[in-house]
Amino acid sequence: MGISHRSGTAALRDHLFVEEAAQPEALAGLKAAGFEQALVLSTCDRTEVQAVHAEPTVAAERIIAILAGRSAVAPAELASQAYRLTDEAALRHIFAVAASLDSLVIGEPQVLGQLKASHRIAREAGLVGGDLEAALQGAYRAAKRVRTETALAQQPVSIAAAAVQLARKVHGDLGRCSGLLIGTGEMGELMADQLAKAGLARLTVAHPSQKRAELTAQRLACHFLGLNGVPPGLEAADIIIGSLGTGKSVVTAPMIRAALKMRRRRPILLLDVAVPGDIEMTVGEIEEAFLYDLDDLERLAMQGRSTRAAAAEEAWGIVDQEVMDFLRKRDERAGVPPLIALRRHFEALRTEVLEATRPGDAEEATRLLVNKLLHDPSEMLRAMAAARRAGGPVEPEAAAQLLCAIFGLTEAECDEMPDDLTNADRKRQKEGE
Repeated sequence: MGISHRSGTAALRDHLFVEEAAQPEALAGLKAAGFEQALVLSTCDRTEVQAVHAEPTVAAERIIAILAGRSAVAPAELASQAYRLTDEAALRHIFAVAASLDSLVIGEPQVLGQLKASHRIAREAGLVGGDLEAALQGAYRAAKRVRTETALAQQPVSIAAAAVQLARKVHGDLGRCSGLLIGTGEMGELMADQLAKAGLARLTVAHPSQKRAELTAQRLACHFLGLNGVPPGLEAADIIIGSLGTGKSVVTAPMIRAALKMRRRRPILLLDVAVPGDIEMTVGEIEEAFLYDLDDLERLAMQGRSTRAAAAEEAWGIVDQEVMDFLRKRDERAGVPPLIALRRHFEALRTEVLEATRPGDAEEATRLLVNKLLHDPSEMLRAMAAARRAGGPVEPEAAAQLLCAIFGLTEAECDEMPDDLTNADRKRQKEGE
């Protein structure tokens, strides 16, 4: 349960953001609320709780209360923008998140690392049990298959590479350039990281939340400032990356005209990878301002959007296949404890029979063992038949068919009642009674 770019506003996501250092505190709140298995995943795109709980409605109410209490957001506002998924839908979501199919920029690589970090923190807090561990390991397997079997994971890297090529085309040597990253979206951070690796001399991160800006700056080893520092910071920025996505233009045409005037018409490259965009579209009409949005960068990175769409479709097929495989194996595991208990019961009966018969009398021992094994099923079928005669809903025929199926008997064998029962058969029936 949580809020993502698909369900909630950027402002609400900023309020809900839980930095990595604060996750143990949030997990302590979940533990105090009765959760035995849970983790908190918080990125620029989402803040959600992945948990195992027997009562989903109760769990959802408690998660809303905890997240609202931490962020000073009204529970009703949070609930109105939250998603809640249970059972198979929840598993599919966790697998899709790990495979970066639910990210704002599909295929971005950071979210898998963030999920693994949240997994580690939850494990250290004692909140990862067998069910959650199994689900996460299944999600990691799905993500690995998507990365290795499809072209999806290559797309964000290729988009960032296209941005580096553009930057070099506009500015030449990046070692003389400064960059300004507005927002902390995964695609923007990846692009800034690739530019830094390509030799970008200086980078600054701006965000409405100084804490968010500081955390991203620590990861990228650069400077940071508040959003109010953007207008004066445009003059020094040779490359501007928009990655906030608030729905409002953070960079406007008048700002760029003023910055270019101070820069003596030295060009500015603007890369708007936010959805919705951070940079006013009319900026692209200004001479010496080169504006590219995410679609432009994708077109440069590959031949049309069809490649990415096909890769995404293939990736979803892998996720669905892995979810079905996970559920099948889980159901198979559910049948193991009864089989173990049944084997122990049979072994106890075998020991009892061996102690009750003469050593070496295999005929007597096996006859008694068969009778003892059939005694409980016989009693169960008689009780079910009696209950039906008394007006109960029990169907002994269905139970009998299940017994036959378990022991590999055909329908004809189960339905047949021999006319020529031998004395031994009658004796066994009597002993079974």
